[in-house]
Amino acid sequence: VFQLMVKHECHFVNGTEKVRYLERQFYNRMEHVRFDSDLGRYEGFTPHGECNARQWNSDPDWMEKTRTAVDWLCRHNYRVFAPFSVERR
Repeated sequence: VFQLMVKHECHFVNGTEKVRYLERQFYNRMEHVRFDSDLGRYEGFTPHGECNARQWNSDPDWMEKTRTAVDWLCRHNYRVFAPFSVERR
C-alpha cells in the first residue's frame, strides 16, 4: 500500500504582516519534497523528491502560482484560520 499526503500550512506572525507558507509532501510517511515561501523554492529530501523539486523549480508558471499562495491561500483565509490558530489561548 502506497500513500501520498500533501499538507499546506500557513504560519502567521503579527497578524498578516509576516506570513509563511509551507507545502509538504509525504510519500509512505517520509517527507520527500517541501516548498517554503521564505526560501521561494522546492527542496527535495529523497532522490524522487529532488527530481520533482528540480522540475518544479524550473517551471516559471508553476513557481509563480506556488509563490503567490501566501496571498491567495493564507492571507485570503486569515479570518477563517485566526479563531483556531492565532487567538487561541
